[in-house]
Amino acid sequence: MKKLIVLISIISIILTGCSGQAATSKDSSNIDTSYAENYEPNPQVTDDRTLLEEGETVLDEKGEATLKKVIFPNETHEMDPIKLHIKDVKLIHLKPDYSLVDYFHMLTHEEEFDFVKLYVEIENTSNEQLNYAPIAMLKTSNGQTFDWEKDIYLEELNGVIEGNKTKSGNLGFVLESSKALEWIEITTSDVYDENQKKISNSEKIKIEF
Repeated sequence: MKKLIVLISIISIILTGCSGQAATSKDSSNIDTSYAENYEPNPQVTDDRTLLEEGETVLDEKGEATLKKVIFPNETHEMDPIKLHIKDVKLIHLKPDYSLVDYFHMLTHEEEFDFVKLYVEIENTSNEQLNYAPIAMLKTSNGQTFDWEKDIYLEELNGVIEGNKTKSGNLGFVLESSKALEWIEITTSDVYDENQKKISNSEKIKIEF
C-alpha cells in the first residue's frame, strides 16, 4: 500500500511538472503581436517581429538579430491629449550586413552590438495638431544615457502628429554595454500645440526587464 501511495505521488509530481512546462511553452503563442502586422520593415535594421522568445535569431538581407531580453508591457501612458502605448521592449544583439556597417559607425565602431528598442503607438486624441516625442531621453540601469538624436530607426515618430491620428513604429538605441541591464527609463517630451504652447508635461517611464 505504501509503495502504491509513493508511486501515485511520483506520478502526480511528474504530471504537475509537465503541466507547468506546457504553460511556459505556450507563453509566446499567447502573445498578441497584431499591433505590428502593418509595420513596414525598417530599411536599415533587421525586422524583429518574429523574435518572441529569448535566444531566437532572425536573418535577413540587413543582418542577423538575436533576442536577448523581451517584455510585452502593453502599457498606456496619458499626457492628455496624447496617449503613448508601449507594445514591446527588446534587447537585441545585431550583426549588421557589411553593406550597413557604415550606417551604424556614427554610433559605434563595433561590427556587432547590442541595442534596446521599443515599439510604440502615439495617439493624438484631440482635434488639434500637436508636437510630441515619445523618447526625448533614455537612461539604462548600468549608467548609459541617450537623447532622441541617437535613435537608429528614424521612423519619424518625433514631432508633428495631426489631430485624431496615430503614429506607430520602433525607436532603438545602440548600447555600449548591456551587462547587468535590469531596466531602462525613458523621458518623453512635453506636449505642445501648433503654436509651441506647452499643454502637458513630460513623463518618466521606467521599464524593468
